[in-house]
Amino acid sequence: MPRQPLFVGKPALVVVDIQRSADMPADIVGIAHMPGAPERIARAERLLAAARAAGLPVIFFQEMHRRSGVDFGRELDGAEGVHCLEGEPATELWPTLVPGPGEYHIVKRRYSGFIGTEFDLLLRGLGVSTLILIGGLTDVCVQYTFADAHQRDYYARVVTDCVAGSTETRHLAALDAMEYLQAGACRTTEEIIEAFGALAPQLADDRQAVSV
Repeated sequence: MPRQPLFVGKPALVVVDIQRSADMPADIVGIAHMPGAPERIARAERLLAAARAAGLPVIFFQEMHRRSGVDFGRELDGAEGVHCLEGEPATELWPTLVPGPGEYHIVKRRYSGFIGTEFDLLLRGLGVSTLILIGGLTDVCVQYTFADAHQRDYYARVVTDCVAGSTETRHLAALDAMEYLQAGACRTTEEIIEAFGALAPQLADDRQAVSV
């Protein structure tokens, strides 16, 4: 399979579950995370700023479950404990990574952003064809959202230094699996920021043409 361009058509930044739990102990939040959250969050802030500067769509996901547990499904059958409960501080979005004016916030009850949400309708309405995924967990919500995007014929890119797995081993395995699905899927923060910057003048011209 040939390596695709970084962006095919219009891209969007998709911020997957960057919640306060990202930098909290597993015995409190129910899920283990790789170390290095502060560094990843700093990179996510830079990516968000670059997407906003380019005028690109930004979509924030937040995993959240009812306190009754009615919508956990099979999520507690494996290694994960109870997590992302409504009303818990750990479930809140990271305070510097929240939707701004004109941006989008989707609550999900499953790992994939496509399951039981309006995500696909939103992407089609926005005319988006390439998803830029950051957040966590690489081996869970990021990977399953990526796979579902792939099966719906979207192009998907994962920012390798701005995602975190439940372990380093699972993180690397998930990246390998996503690269297997789409050659050139694995990219870095610096690559994406540079590409967003290059898009900005073109998108500005497009917006001006529409407004005339």
